[in-house]
Amino acid sequence: MGRSQETFNKKEIRNKKEKKRKEKEKKRLARKELEKSGSSLDDMIAYVDENGMLTSTPPDPSKKTEIKAEDIEIAIPNKEPEDPADAIKKGIVTFYNDAKGFGFIRDNETKQSIFVHVNNAEDEIKEGNLVSYEIGKGPKGPTALNVKLVK
Repeated sequence: MGRSQETFNKKEIRNKKEKKRKEKEKKRLARKELEKSGSSLDDMIAYVDENGMLTSTPPDPSKKTEIKAEDIEIAIPNKEPEDPADAIKKGIVTFYNDAKGFGFIRDNETKQSIFVHVNNAEDEIKEGNLVSYEIGKGPKGPTALNVKLVK
């Protein structure tokens, strides 16, 4: 008596394919039934309420507010010019390396650490000195400019 040419693995693969085909057919029939039952676009629409949450109910027309197109600002609003007196800040030199010519100043108001370079210092500074300075933009962040010792 001869053995069957179909191995267990081949039977498993054939059974899986058959099962997948039957599931696909069921889904196709379910979609057809759904189309026939009259589901429309209105059933699929979602609305956004005034709080930004998705809802299935349409918004109340009585709560509608009118917005003029001229009131909508698309650009970034201009910054108010800073007062020159506010531009000069005070801080303490927390770290300074004489050999490399750079350090950091801790702002007295914001406690922010600001980079300082020897080229931006008008007086010779050391760690622990109280200094006045202006903030400018450096390549890696805020930089102290016009650094002077406070007497």
